[in-house]
Amino acid sequence: MMGLADQLLKAGLVDKNKVKVAHQSKSKQQKEDRRAGVETVDPVKLAAQEQQRQAAEKARLANAERDAAAQQKAIAAQITQMVQQNKQSKGKVTDIAYNFTLGTKIERIYVSTQVREHLVAGRLVIVAQGEGYELVPRVFADKIAERNPDIVVRVKQASAEVEEDDPYAAFKIPDDLMW
Repeated sequence: MMGLADQLLKAGLVDKNKVKVAHQSKSKQQKEDRRAGVETVDPVKLAAQEQQRQAAEKARLANAERDAAAQQKAIAAQITQMVQQNKQSKGKVTDIAYNFTLGTKIERIYVSTQVREHLVAGRLVIVAQGEGYELVPRVFADKIAERNPDIVVRVKQASAEVEEDDPYAAFKIPDDLMW
């Protein structure tokens, strides 16, 4: 197969020196391109690289979701273990109804008088566990609250301080008031 330069040479349109100079300049340009790092752009190669990058990003996101789900499951297992190992007795179920709020709902558990005193004093804390509620010591409730604060019921201690402009300042709330 004859190249264009050979055909032009045979036809007499160019001489050997012009062909030689053209080849040299072409070789020189290719050599300079290689040194400068200029590559020919291959759209198929670019598309394959982009597709690989997208697949890697999708796999990374899927792994992150899977890891987050496994982390949540591990936290739930830790909470369940802490509650089961440290739950306290509620006393006789028919003793006293103790009302508390969990989120926006008012809930009720039945506890003994002594357990109620511990709840009011803050020594015991209510933790939502499945469909029911368990009582755990405050130390463990703090550890559970670090992992999931939504299931721990904090009893707000009544403040002894009275505001200056409080219209009900003269009316004290008894300590044994149950609502």
